[in-house]
Amino acid sequence: MFVVRSDSGITDAAQLAGKPVVTQSGSSALTALTDDPGDGSNDENLALAASFSALDEVPDYNTAFMNLESGANDAIAVDIGVANFQLKTRGSDKFVMLEKPLSTEQYGIGFKKGNTELADQVKATLDAMWADGTFQKIAAAAAATYDAPELADMLCYGE
Repeated sequence: MFVVRSDSGITDAAQLAGKPVVTQSGSSALTALTDDPGDGSNDENLALAASFSALDEVPDYNTAFMNLESGANDAIAVDIGVANFQLKTRGSDKFVMLEKPLSTEQYGIGFKKGNTELADQVKATLDAMWADGTFQKIAAAAAATYDAPELADMLCYGE
């Protein structure tokens, strides 16, 4: 996602051409803008990043938001969860999120090799949570807390 100042007039990522953008070092947003797997799957993001006047890296998103507030950068490339939290705590009247995400991510859970008992217990619990709607209830609560109605649409267990 990109976050811009609400008074910037920027409404889509293409308008970031020629502008300085900031993100956190080591973030998935940085990877989405700079990773070239060599198969063309990220060419759109690479071209977008090449259009920026700069892609600055800072150690944390608090610094990125200070840069945006001060005008040092015109946009922040950020994960949607961080963006929603920052907009909620800093004031959604000051910033807006652009519509199109940079990328999507899937998460997994790892276990020590050979610990199938724990893996089976966790899988059974997650299966039950999915089947009884607990995942959806958690997503709905988070969506309300962070003003992020799209969270419910992002659930994909076992897909």
